[in-house]
Amino acid sequence: MKTGMQKNRRSVPVRKSVPVPTGKPRWWIPESEATPEAVWHDRRRLLRSMGVYGALGASLPALVACGEDESQAAENNSQNNLGLSSEDPSLALYPAGRNEKYVLDRALTEERIATTYNNFYEFGSSKSIHKRAQRLQLRPWEVAIEGLVEKPQVLAIDDLFRQVAFEERLYRHRCVEAWAMAVPWTGFPFAQLVALAKPLESARYVRMTTLLDREMMPGQKAAWYPWPYVEGLTLEEATNELAFLATGIYGKPMPKQNGAPLRLVVPWKYGFKSIKSIVSFEFTAERPVSFWEEVQGAEYGFWANVNPEVPHPRWSQAQERMLGVEGKRETLLYNGYEPEVASLYAGLYESEGDRLYR
Repeated sequence: MKTGMQKNRRSVPVRKSVPVPTGKPRWWIPESEATPEAVWHDRRRLLRSMGVYGALGASLPALVACGEDESQAAENNSQNNLGLSSEDPSLALYPAGRNEKYVLDRALTEERIATTYNNFYEFGSSKSIHKRAQRLQLRPWEVAIEGLVEKPQVLAIDDLFRQVAFEERLYRHRCVEAWAMAVPWTGFPFAQLVALAKPLESARYVRMTTLLDREMMPGQKAAWYPWPYVEGLTLEEATNELAFLATGIYGKPMPKQNGAPLRLVVPWKYGFKSIKSIVSFEFTAERPVSFWEEVQGAEYGFWANVNPEVPHPRWSQAQERMLGVEGKRETLLYNGYEPEVASLYAGLYESEGDRLYR
């Protein structure tokens, strides 16, 4: 059994039917809450008025998949430093057609913010990580499909891309630090990879792993972290309609700092679940122990579902701030995607209570 796998087998929730939502979806946001362009050009004032500098500094582990200081990101970024390459062999796949089922009635987060408002601990913990991440080499890149599958295989990333159907989806992104943004992801449903893998009946989870290369990714030399980065989903979560494997953003191939060439997007969970730069999908009968769960399981557990009723041990999750919009709004259960995912967790509240967040 591989390191990091739990010995105690956990049951997978039984899917139950979910009522089809009527009228406006819960994640709909009115035009009045759209990000004003002028606000983005005065981020320092906005952050000071919201008093978030100290909160960000006090939450280091939460930054793993969430973000950095907005004003610093804007200062450090230029349009020529987004981690894009004119030699990317997947360029012809973009832009992909938008799936109109997954749209939001609000402004998207500005591209230059979304492509610098991030952290990638594999390259260190500084807030200018988008610059260091440019050393990431995207070709050759292979993805292993292994474990409890009919035929384990290793695919070159571009061979994988030829076997799936690309589309664009607009998703909300909710950070465990209690901020949120909107992103146009390009990629394909996770269910397509599961179908390609053909898991055995005994498979119950998917364990995903990020590239491990301490020379290319010097942050992995930090011995106090349990490298490589690992995340996991139940098989039912992975095949849910919202689970998405992203290859691009804003109609372009994924920038290196955002998790190129392949990352997970699960919009009903906190951002640290969305593992970057994936190199393997292992189908297993045992529940994986994720990276941040191993670091501090009391704060960053396996489920990581957005839940306003379950505070982080160091701050409330009851409200969120939309980046670029003054004030706060109420956090929605499952980040507003309750109709699509609530059935995945039927019965778990009885066994784990409101700690399902963990």
